[in-house]
Amino acid sequence: MAAPKIFATGTTGYIGGTALELILRNHPDYQVTALVRDENKAAALRAQHPTVKTVIGTLDSLDVIEAGVSDADIVLHFADCDHVPSATTIVNTLSKASSKKFLIHTSGSAILADCTKPELFGEPITKDLEYADISTRDAITSFPIDGHPHRDVDVLVLAAPSNVNTAIVCPPCIYGTGTGSGNTKSMQVPLLINRFLKRGKGFTVQKGKSEWNNVHVCDLAKVYLALTEAAVAGGEPAQWNENGYYFAENGRHTWEDLSKEIAQKCKDMHLLPTDEIDYLDNEEILKLHPFGHVAWGTNSIGKAERAKKLFDWTPDQKSLSETLVESIQVEAKALGLSF
Repeated sequence: MAAPKIFATGTTGYIGGTALELILRNHPDYQVTALVRDENKAAALRAQHPTVKTVIGTLDSLDVIEAGVSDADIVLHFADCDHVPSATTIVNTLSKASSKKFLIHTSGSAILADCTKPELFGEPITKDLEYADISTRDAITSFPIDGHPHRDVDVLVLAAPSNVNTAIVCPPCIYGTGTGSGNTKSMQVPLLINRFLKRGKGFTVQKGKSEWNNVHVCDLAKVYLALTEAAVAGGEPAQWNENGYYFAENGRHTWEDLSKEIAQKCKDMHLLPTDEIDYLDNEEILKLHPFGHVAWGTNSIGKAERAKKLFDWTPDQKSLSETLVESIQVEAKALGLSF
């Protein structure tokens, strides 16, 4: 496939902006059309990537999305992984094509968390709840929709007809500074730091023993690059559809250990009076953030077997621990705190 036509959503976001920057740095000839929310964001994107064509709209602009997808060989869907109408429009539009099409969809490893059992938030993970994108594929593709975030949209993507090759990328807790034209900051860890600083003391959910994988955003972007290159080549060496789940991870942390480390660094920077943390129940966490008990209290471990096997994907960026001081500085400045 020469000079492929790509339609992309979420390219001014954290994941999408970083992935697009890497893709176009390696392949400036790719013809990219990006759905962008407003002209200011579009101008910033074009300033970074002058060859990118922008169309204005949101994920609810289904006619705009349909037109963009209709003209594309590859769709990179980086935007809201829980937005059913846009995902439905993308899949339905691609299914009408007479030739092979590719959809690379962004989900998230929160799909691995069973949110129907809040009494288990903060509890240690058990071996039967540790997953991998090859060896436990059947389990991952058969989760019930109820209680597993993102699963409803994943089901839509997996139901695409045979002319549509789909890949679902499931990032875990992402960290590091993005390289896109818009948002360059992640959510889970920065939001946790923000609530520490606002509250004046660190905390964790329940016992804090639950675990998540983590990955640097620039290492994650390399998975999208490999998948896009495979799509341009006609599919190989990637695997698609029912075999098209891709985790990305470069470490794992318990939320208790991470909270203690953040609190210690905040104390060292004179941003918190103590490095002690509180152990809060779900109701107390909900007062701090409506999704906090899931974001910081569930278990989500998914080994990245597929990208390593197929693409020789090897993370090489800083660890989560090595980026914490920078993240704390960013949050402190946003709150007007000195350190």
